[in-house]
Amino acid sequence: MLRKTGIVLCAAFILGGCGKKTEEVKAAAAPEPLTVKTALTEARTVEKSLMVTGSLHPDEETSVSSEVAGRVKSISVDFGQPVRRGQVVAQLDTTELSLQLERARSALAQAMARLGLEPGVAEEPESTAGMRQAKAQLEDARARFARSKRLVETGDISREKFEEAERGMQAREAAYDAMRDEMRTQLASLRALRAEVQLAEKRVKDATIVAPFDGAVAVKHVSPGQYIKENVPVLTIVKTFPLRLRVEVPESAVGEVRVGTELKFSTEAAPGQNFSAVVRELNPSLDARSRTLTAEARLTQADARLKPGSFVQVRLITAKAAPVIAVPSGAVYTVAGLNKFFTIENGKAVERRITEVLGSNGWVEIPEGTVPAGAVVAVSNVPLLTNGAPVKATGGQS
Repeated sequence: MLRKTGIVLCAAFILGGCGKKTEEVKAAAAPEPLTVKTALTEARTVEKSLMVTGSLHPDEETSVSSEVAGRVKSISVDFGQPVRRGQVVAQLDTTELSLQLERARSALAQAMARLGLEPGVAEEPESTAGMRQAKAQLEDARARFARSKRLVETGDISREKFEEAERGMQAREAAYDAMRDEMRTQLASLRALRAEVQLAEKRVKDATIVAPFDGAVAVKHVSPGQYIKENVPVLTIVKTFPLRLRVEVPESAVGEVRVGTELKFSTEAAPGQNFSAVVRELNPSLDARSRTLTAEARLTQADARLKPGSFVQVRLITAKAAPVIAVPSGAVYTVAGLNKFFTIENGKAVERRITEVLGSNGWVEIPEGTVPAGAVVAVSNVPLLTNGAPVKATGGQS
């Protein structure tokens, strides 16, 4: 009996000791709450934008050519040099063209002499000397015919004399008409010769090639001494200001772009600096393949670093004051491409993930519906937190 009682007491002692150790193990396994500072999410308004690619184009670009054939006498500019509108950039030899002009002027002078015109007179004559002579003879024949008609009626002359006077008058009328037609022919020839002179003068003038606008030489196509035909490019000139910014706007943002919209862009040619351009033209339709709208803007300032053909990144503002929920940037932790922050709920950390980090001025925008405004988030020891970990908030909201 005593032996059984001892066994029971020993078992009770052992069980009591085991229970105490279990409680100690559990107490040792429970982690201590991590102390974190907290802040509140806020409802803010931000400027919404998206990044699209674009390219810079010259305001004007043209291949300057000659309208006449000839040998290049001289070229006064070279690759990369600036030119002004109306500046002589190339000259063709004009020897043959000048001779053609003199020949045309001589033919015109002969035609004017036949019409009795002095050199340099622009007015066309109403009659020529031959025409005035024919008119006088016609009037004399008409007078003789009138007298013969009266005399034949009185019987003072024969019928044959009257008919002779009538035929003479008709001959003078025909002669006058012929002289009038001759004058018209000479006047037409005069006009044609004047046009030939003007055309020859234009050819001589076209042998001097001038810049059509202010710009710079992009390509030099020919050299002095080279014979060129009509409309062969001599120089390519580009107008570098104002530059044109051409950008493809996604279909989702078409409604945000209109004539007068200001675009901000950057380029690798000027790192860290933003430039601006104002939309001036819009394509009336979207590209059927890319579903984008081509917009063309003009730069508002000149900068030597900006060159035609440059690739640029355009920041397209889609909303100037869009409502968002934002968290302090210190609350967001990025590791292995994963962006996350932790809200503090009932003394524990709750992990929240976001796809990308967007924001500025110390705040990060979070996707709509993630958390409401006023939610408590951890802003310290964020890399040490895990989902469901107990926390102790200090210096902020709990």
